Amino acid sequence: MKHAFRLLPLAALLSTTALVPATAQKLKYPKAAAASEIYDAVEKPAVPVGGVEAYAQYLADNQQYPTAALQAKAQGTATVTFVVEKNGSVSNVAVAQPLHPLLDAEAIRVIKGGPRWTPAQHKGGTVRQRVSVPITFEIPAEAGTGTAAAPGGTAPDGPITQVVKPDQPARPVGGTDAFFEWIQQNQKYPALARQKKVQGRVMMEFVVQKDGSLSEIKPVKRLGAGLDEEAIRLIKAAPKWQPATYQGQPMKQKMVLPVVFTL
Repeated sequence: MKHAFRLLPLAALLSTTALVPATAQKLKYPKAAAASEIYDAVEKPAVPVGGVEAYAQYLADNQQYPTAALQAKAQGTATVTFVVEKNGSVSNVAVAQPLHPLLDAEAIRVIKGGPRWTPAQHKGGTVRQRVSVPITFEIPAEAGTGTAAAPGGTAPDGPITQVVKPDQPARPVGGTDAFFEWIQQNQKYPALARQKKVQGRVMMEFVVQKDGSLSEIKPVKRLGAGLDEEAIRLIKAAPKWQPATYQGQPMKQKMVLPVVFTL
């Protein structure tokens, strides 16, 4: 919320000061909320302009695997944290837990070059919010580590499995906004967490199967006080998703998303 300030003429300020007795106590004014405060949990989280699905597609289209990292067989997930500013730009971009110098640098590059965000809203105002986005690097055609079968590929001991980038990523039926609205409507705040005033985000990992069901559900960033268990319950009970597709065929895809708890 913007506040309008009116500047008094310098002469008026000086004359007012002259009327204050030397023994008068200084008036104490209540401190305004710090404009630089960064929130982890908000009433309405920041979202990428264009939507989450478009943002996921941007990441998939623009992510590049550094050659030296590929040669070193470095792979994994770099969780990038950053702040969505009040104007929708991103700042303070960093990798929470270093993965590999080249992969970390690429993850930061793709986040910095991404589209602007619609800033978070909290208690009637626009606020800064800390956001985490996982960037996964998986070596293509790595036997035994992928989520989609290579077309026509076989080996003496069975089919070869390889990691591929889906043509269409998995997405909730009805859209991402409808999914998070379902989460909010069906959320049951644990009594212990409410008593201890624990709030924030539980980062949940799960696999969207070929039939749209959700499996292999687990928290990758915990909050405790019963919130992790509630997040697991919500994802298990959630509606089916539209599965990812590759060359027109459904495939499994691993997803990571936050379940937000706000008092």
